[in-house]
Amino acid sequence: MQAVTADPRLAREVSLPHAPTAGAGDDAIDQDAVLVAAHLAGDPLAFTELVRRYQGRLLAHVARMIGDRDRGEDLVQEAFVRIHRHLGRFDPRRRFSTWAYAIAGNLAKNELRDRRRSPLVLHQTLTEGRQDGDRPLEFPDSSTQPDRLYRQRRLRALVEETVEQLGPAHREVFLLRELEGRSYEDIAEITGCSLGTVKSRLSRARTRFADLIRPHLD
Repeated sequence: MQAVTADPRLAREVSLPHAPTAGAGDDAIDQDAVLVAAHLAGDPLAFTELVRRYQGRLLAHVARMIGDRDRGEDLVQEAFVRIHRHLGRFDPRRRFSTWAYAIAGNLAKNELRDRRRSPLVLHQTLTEGRQDGDRPLEFPDSSTQPDRLYRQRRLRALVEETVEQLGPAHREVFLLRELEGRSYEDIAEITGCSLGTVKSRLSRARTRFADLIRPHLD
């Protein structure tokens, strides 16, 4: 595998599928700020590290939004080109991760608009009685239990088909909250919507998803 260069326009030198992801919390945010400042100060390796930290997460997010991992790689590469181009105008009071998600998400939405369809793959399941503070949806490990593994695969396929029926705006907030566990504040910044709009869309997305999938779970 070739090394990642500081210039993201050399797109294929970034190994998207296998890159490690950034951590969560204040430490990760502080490290992002340090890397942004270092890049703006002329450090040739700082942007490479930002790419390394976030390319995997952005690829997963974009691939689920558009339902195409290969095309998702192209869009994430384009996102990093734009990030690199506009990083000098980045507001340091914002989170770098939220800004990067917004750029990548906008590219994904443009892709869906161009296609005139809105597929999204969400390999997660519906749980009952979810609260706003719950962790992102997760599947238990059933690798050693063939019968449960079969049921899990069937349920995942059902979830994929159901999520594809959500409208693009509802699908986006559902993905960001239910799969990735993003805060309402982050989702509002990523989508460019108010907190009230985010909560309203998420509530409708959850209700619609539950209504669609419920008959198949009986």
